Amino acid sequence: MNRPQQITVLGATGSIGASTLDVLARHPERYQVFALTGFSRLAELRTLCLRHNPRFAVVPDERAARNLQEALRAAGLSTEVLHGEAGLCTVAAAPEVDAVMAAIVGAAGLRPTLAAVQAGKKVLLANKEALVMSGALFMRAVQASGAVLLPIDSEHNAIFQCLPSNYARGLAASGVRRILLTASGGPFRETPLAALDHVTPEQACAHPNWTMGRKISVDSASMMNKGLELIEACWLFDARPAQVEVLIHPQSVIHSLVDYVDGSVLAQLGNPDMRTPIAHALAWPERIDSGVAPLDLFSVARLDFQEPDVERFPCLRLARQAAEAGGTVPAMLNAANEVAVAAFLERRVRFTEIASIIDHVLNHEASGTADSLDCVLGADARARAQARRWLERGGR
Repeated sequence: MNRPQQITVLGATGSIGASTLDVLARHPERYQVFALTGFSRLAELRTLCLRHNPRFAVVPDERAARNLQEALRAAGLSTEVLHGEAGLCTVAAAPEVDAVMAAIVGAAGLRPTLAAVQAGKKVLLANKEALVMSGALFMRAVQASGAVLLPIDSEHNAIFQCLPSNYARGLAASGVRRILLTASGGPFRETPLAALDHVTPEQACAHPNWTMGRKISVDSASMMNKGLELIEACWLFDARPAQVEVLIHPQSVIHSLVDYVDGSVLAQLGNPDMRTPIAHALAWPERIDSGVAPLDLFSVARLDFQEPDVERFPCLRLARQAAEAGGTVPAMLNAANEVAVAAFLERRVRFTEIASIIDHVLNHEASGTADSLDCVLGADARARAQARRWLERGGR
C-alpha cells in the first residue's frame, strides 16, 4: 500500500485552509498533514494541530513559537514549531512534502510559494498575489523545476478543466478564442452609485454566495479580486489581457468558460464551495469526493449574465491597465490595494477611496522591469509607502 501523500497547508487558519483540511480529513488513507501555518489566529492553529497532529507548525515570531511549542508538548504532541518566513519556506520545500496548498493571503505568501515551486512540488495555488506580483519569474521557476502548478481559485480551476490537456503549446494552437472569467458582482452589484461612499466593512464582507476572509471579501465587493484574477489568468494560461473577458454572473454556478474558434463554449459548473477546486487539484488527474452537494439545476432555475460597469468597479479598470502595462505595475497595484483595503477595514477611508488610493499610487510611482525578486519587492515597498503617504495626507 502506498504511503499517504504529505501535505503542507500554508495559511491553515483561513477559509481555504479550513476547506483543504476538510477534504484531507475525508481521505486519511490518501493524505496526511505534514505542516500547518498561521499568522494571527494562533489559538485556532493550536486547535488544528491537536486535531491533525502535523510534523511542523509555523507561526510569525519566536515568542509565538515558544508559546505554541509549550502548549503542544503539554498536550503530548511532538509537533515542531518554526517561525517567520524562513519557517514557511522550510515547510514548503521540505523533501518529504508531496503537495503544498499555497493559501497565505497577499504578498506575504510570495516567498514560501516560490520556495515550493523551486523545490519542484505539486503546488495548489490559492495565493493569486504570487503570480500578480512576479508572474514571469514565477512561471520561469515552474518550468525550470518541473513543479506541477494547479490553480485553486474557482475561476482558474474551471478554466483549467475546460482547456485541453496540451494547452501549454499556446491558446491559438489549441483553438481557444477567449477566456471568460465569471464574477458574482459582489454585494454592491445593484447598489446606487451614490450610496457606495457610505457602505461599511460589514456590508462589504457580506458576500451573497461565498464564505471568504475579510480582505478577499472586500476585493470581491470592489471587483479588484477579479482584476487580480485577470492578471493571474494571463500568466497561468499564457493569455494576453485582451483574450480574457470578465462576465458578471450573479448565481456563481458557472465558474468560468472557454470560448473556442469553432463556436464551442465549454463551462465548468458547480455549487459555490471551494472544496470542489481543492479536491480537484489534490487528486488531479483523478477525482475524489469533496463533500460538496451535487448541483441542483432545478433549484438554480436560471443563469444570468451582464457586463461589468467600470464606473461602479474602477478597480477592475485599474487592474486591466496594470495587466497591459506589465513590469512591476501589477505588483504596485496589489501593494496599494492591500494598504487601501486594510485602511477601509479599519474605517480610515471610504469604500470608494480604495480605487482612489490605487490610482494615486500608479500615477505617482515609476514602473520598472520585474527582472528579479528584489525588483518586485522593491516596487511593492515603494507602492505601500506611497499609499501610506496618501492616508497620512488625507488624500491630498
